[in-house]
Amino acid sequence: MGTEECSKEESVELFCPSEEEIERWMARAFDMAKEALENGEVPVGCLMVYKDEVVGKGRNEVNETKNATRHAEMVALDQVLDWCWRSSLDVKSVCERIALYVTVEPCIMCAAALRLLNIPVVVYGCRNERFGGCGSVLDVSSADLPHTGTQFKCISGHRAEEAVDMLKTFYKQENPNGEKQNHSACLFFLLLTLHYQNVLYFHTLLLLFCTFFSFFALLFLLFFSHSVKLSVCFSPQTQNKEGVISKKHPITSF
Repeated sequence: MGTEECSKEESVELFCPSEEEIERWMARAFDMAKEALENGEVPVGCLMVYKDEVVGKGRNEVNETKNATRHAEMVALDQVLDWCWRSSLDVKSVCERIALYVTVEPCIMCAAALRLLNIPVVVYGCRNERFGGCGSVLDVSSADLPHTGTQFKCISGHRAEEAVDMLKTFYKQENPNGEKQNHSACLFFLLLTLHYQNVLYFHTLLLLFCTFFSFFALLFLLFFSHSVKLSVCFSPQTQNKEGVISKKHPITSF
């Protein structure tokens, strides 16, 4: 067990990039992020480098593909898997020697994917305060989680202010995809509201009709019963057994 831990630590130390390498590859990752911004996507870009060769690169494609999982890291991982298949190389062996360079801290989903594929080192720019999976929200990178891949080392802060500025630029501008989605949602809820208002209006009319009908029916029954009583009680004269016609008091004579 101790030998395995030492080998993992040595593996991570072996793939810790130099400042020169970080500067070189992060520059290209920022180019990918700028491309994402120009295409109306959240400006995140990344590279996956294996033996000084880019085997996967990606930028956010969420709006373009209408798929919320198409983060830059996931796009790059798909390219890595495809590259391994075309090169007839073992995915696990390749991933254990890959360094990821990304402009923003990977989210929880992407951090979990990196861990499952045994990526040893992640270099990122700014922190992801809302969804970060490398310590900002959850520390997926170094948490003791059995049967979930291996922990990976994070190197943060490279050109962080620039990464934040790009994110601010994106969120300040209008998102046409977001507007379409908002307009569609507004139309849907408007139609839904009108539908339920019509149903409610119909039910209200029906309830009022039933109430008035019941009220007038009750009045009719009361009036009819009262009329019958009056006709009996106020009969003008009654004949007794002797054949004498006499008037009776409407209350005391029955």
